[in-house]
Amino acid sequence: MSNTIKVLSDKCIGCGACDSACPFGAVKLEDALAVIDLNQCKFCGSCAQACPADAIEMVKEEKKPAVNKDEYRGVWVYAEQRHGEIASVVYELLNEGRRLADKLNVSLSAVLIGDNIKNKSQELINRGADKVYVFDNPIFIEFQDDSYTSVLTKLIEKEKPEIILMGATNIGRSFASRVAARIGSGLTADCTSLEIDENTRNILQTRPAFGGNIMATILTPNHRPQMSTVRHKVFKEAKAQDGRKGEIVENAVDVSNIVNRTKFLGFIKDTGAQINISDADIIVSGGRGVGKPEGFKLLEELAKLLGGAVGASRAAVDSDWIAYSHQVGQTGRTVAPKIYIACGISGQIQHLVGMNSSDIIIAINKDASCPMMQTATYSLEGDLYEIIPQIISEIKKVRSAT
Repeated sequence: MSNTIKVLSDKCIGCGACDSACPFGAVKLEDALAVIDLNQCKFCGSCAQACPADAIEMVKEEKKPAVNKDEYRGVWVYAEQRHGEIASVVYELLNEGRRLADKLNVSLSAVLIGDNIKNKSQELINRGADKVYVFDNPIFIEFQDDSYTSVLTKLIEKEKPEIILMGATNIGRSFASRVAARIGSGLTADCTSLEIDENTRNILQTRPAFGGNIMATILTPNHRPQMSTVRHKVFKEAKAQDGRKGEIVENAVDVSNIVNRTKFLGFIKDTGAQINISDADIIVSGGRGVGKPEGFKLLEELAKLLGGAVGASRAAVDSDWIAYSHQVGQTGRTVAPKIYIACGISGQIQHLVGMNSSDIIIAINKDASCPMMQTATYSLEGDLYEIIPQIISEIKKVRSAT
């Protein structure tokens, strides 16, 4: 539905009530007739309610569906890879994609693009894909937006999937937006939950909005395919089923029709972080309650004893107590370790959305009523500078005894 508004000139009495009522300055009187600037108007209806002559009419126009949605069937996962290695977020998407496909009673497919990459197809089938579309050509040896977008767009136009899932990685964020723009469909970024309305076949895409203060559920009711990017570690990985049967579809590539507007110069790997917190099984994380940068040395000692990594809230990173690469949350990393130890973290929604998939959450905080203490599997009320040294001491005692 879209709104418009118009003035009925045969009814307008030029009283100015609409001009006074408009909070956006969109209504003016010209020659004793109300005139509405549609570029300024927010269609709130204040002017129509104020008009004593019922001379202003709100008009709702029904938009016709842009596509025949019945032609679109199937759930697709873009199988992101770099240098021949499938990104782990792909296995998470295959797990969730399998669930959505089963609800819709359709097949689950993966799209694999790369050079000398066909041998990875069975791996995707083992993780739940019924079909794998493969583009295997030297032109795809490195990810480039133009070439990858060209082949995926053509495949979408030919096969017509109704849902496409991509990882919210550096590649996925760049790639998905270009594909969505090319095919004229919607895209919801950084989803944390996906559900199906089985009556309409719309996917309910939930993501943090307004700085993480609310969770918004977004629909794409009039266009297909529906596209979502999903952050790493939001869903569990699909378990491998060796020998699972599926179809592999090799697609020929006409390189003469692909024009790359950029040139790939080289790949420089980030070696700054010793441990990628997204892959850690145990994370000891600190927040504002740590109070000072020296406090993270205590957290590092505990993390080292447990064989884990150190995380942080945005407040700690913004205070320059620890590097951004350790930040957990909406504007940092999404993690799902087996154990997450939150030290001095109050648990604002922006942080919770980045770690609430952890198997076990242990919170240490003086404030027993804060969100993190309420969310945690185990809550320890008290001063972290008293509690953590005791935990470290007990671990060392057990290890020395064995």
